[in-house]
Amino acid sequence: MSYDHQPVSPVFRIDVSAEPEATQPPGTSDRHVVDLLQQLVISQQKQTELLEVLVKSQNAANQQRANELQQWKEENPVLAEKCHAAAETLSRVQTEFLDSLTEEIQQSEDYLVDGDYMLNEFVDRFGPRMAHLNGVLQMLAQLSHDPQAVSS
Repeated sequence: MSYDHQPVSPVFRIDVSAEPEATQPPGTSDRHVVDLLQQLVISQQKQTELLEVLVKSQNAANQQRANELQQWKEENPVLAEKCHAAAETLSRVQTEFLDSLTEEIQQSEDYLVDGDYMLNEFVDRFGPRMAHLNGVLQMLAQLSHDPQAVSS
């Protein structure tokens, strides 16, 4: 299939009809593939080693944090008990808050879907309170003394 019969400037012609055997010795392309695959395996092994180091580091930091938290609970058992009671109370408050939030959503569904203003008002009204409530509840739960942990 030659296109020499069309008047095309030699600047725009590229010869791609070279024989593969003439440009590369036999088996060279296979060797390149093998070399690339070996490099890929070496890279994956390095990545695996780095991930193992990262996981060990994270586990060590988490273990240290858990040990410090447990030590604090042992040094402050009364305060840990108070945190536990406060977390239970705040959990009930959060449940009531979620109940009123879901009722508000059901009553205002059309307005929330159709209007950006109403959605922004809703988020401004409930968002910060929910975020702060969750933060305080998480902190109290972490600092609280779990009575079931002592008995088991």
